[in-house]
Amino acid sequence: MRGLLIVISGASGTGKGTVCKKLLDDLPQVAYSISATTRAPRPGEVDGKEYYFLSRDEFNAWIADEKFLEFAEVYGNFYGTPLNKIDERLNRGEDILLEIDVQGALNVKRKCPDGIYIFLLPPSLDELKRRIEGRGTESPESLQRRLSNAVAEIKVGLEYNYVVVNDSVDNAADQIKAILIAERCKVERNRDKFL
Repeated sequence: MRGLLIVISGASGTGKGTVCKKLLDDLPQVAYSISATTRAPRPGEVDGKEYYFLSRDEFNAWIADEKFLEFAEVYGNFYGTPLNKIDERLNRGEDILLEIDVQGALNVKRKCPDGIYIFLLPPSLDELKRRIEGRGTESPESLQRRLSNAVAEIKVGLEYNYVVVNDSVDNAADQIKAILIAERCKVERNRDKFL
């Protein structure tokens, strides 16, 4: 059976990274597609683990060499999904998880419409603000910009297949695992089992 391309997005501060980490801990058979970015690493982030941290020149070279499935500019920095033979891995039956912004996810959806697109929502905008402030990495201007953009990004969630409210990491991860089970049971993914 072809692997599942799992795309998880949501507004900044929704908890995408935390939920994805929980999923990867619970589902060791799922491979994580590490994105590349031109933004500076946050405290504790390691190159090649959370992201491939590239200079703008390096990022542009990857674009020229067609090394991205998709790429986009977000908050003044570039983000991209390295190809890394994604199709080859899916054809071998490997499930691949992409944690990307809404702009990138819609680009992937145009190229890979059979993927599973899951939009992660915060319980409320107040909670979203609290989470972003809790990082301690945003200036007041940056915080306001992220909150304004979050409202627009949340509207894009209507383009996804599924929505999950991240009221707790365990609940959100459990809902996503249920989605993956249901997806594996779809008739179109199991036609070879019919006589």
